[in-house]
Amino acid sequence: MQASGTQPGPSRKAGPTFRDPKHRSGTAAAFSRDATRYDAARPTYPAALAELVGPGVVCDLGAGTGKFTQLLLDGTRSVYACDPSEDMARVFQRVLPEVPVWRATAEATGLHNASVDALTCAQSWHWVDANAASAEADRVIRPGGRLVLCWNTLAVRHPWVLRLSRIMHSGDVQREGFYPDVAAPWELKRELRKEWVHPIAVEHCFELMATRSYWLRANERTRAKMEANLNWYLYEGLGFDPGDTVPLPYRTDAFVYQRQRGQ
Repeated sequence: MQASGTQPGPSRKAGPTFRDPKHRSGTAAAFSRDATRYDAARPTYPAALAELVGPGVVCDLGAGTGKFTQLLLDGTRSVYACDPSEDMARVFQRVLPEVPVWRATAEATGLHNASVDALTCAQSWHWVDANAASAEADRVIRPGGRLVLCWNTLAVRHPWVLRLSRIMHSGDVQREGFYPDVAAPWELKRELRKEWVHPIAVEHCFELMATRSYWLRANERTRAKMEANLNWYLYEGLGFDPGDTVPLPYRTDAFVYQRQRGQ
């Protein structure tokens, strides 16, 4: 399944870049719609990530439709969630009616001071103001508590996946070995990096592409071009047939932060 020809390598960027806060928030706003498609197309996370969070009261920031939140529901935690998108919160309530969810951001959660043992943030910390969100975490997390950040990224070290990610305008966002921006008083205590395979029906690759911010902000002409390119690559370039399953490699990066000693 390796694409022929010489292809450029993965990006060396540590993460997505934005011109200014307005550009960042405007790009993130693309996720205010199509939450039902997002829930159906996006993969879950490795179960081992739940062990990084610990017990107690936990709030999942930028929870989306609850993909990561579901891992936290093992009976050892009281779980809450928030997301700025009305559509995401609506689908979240349908998927996880037992978990309280409200509309809020990582920079202004609406939580009381020292009210949670951990905050989690999956797939969305790169959309926030890291300084403001770090300060908010310091306000609401109890002494000894944790801030846990994680990402699923297409494993673009595989050449065929790198080309797929570029056709879909996805996946090559967080370079291998990256560390997120987190401000004081938070200090990295543990990290987990894991590659795994998500089997996906070849037809569902089109749905996955349609959950990316580039697609959500694109016009119909651009979307038609993306669909044509993906159609050619999957069925002619890679040789899949309708009904086949694509063994799509993902890389998960997770980080556990606690306050620096004496703070």
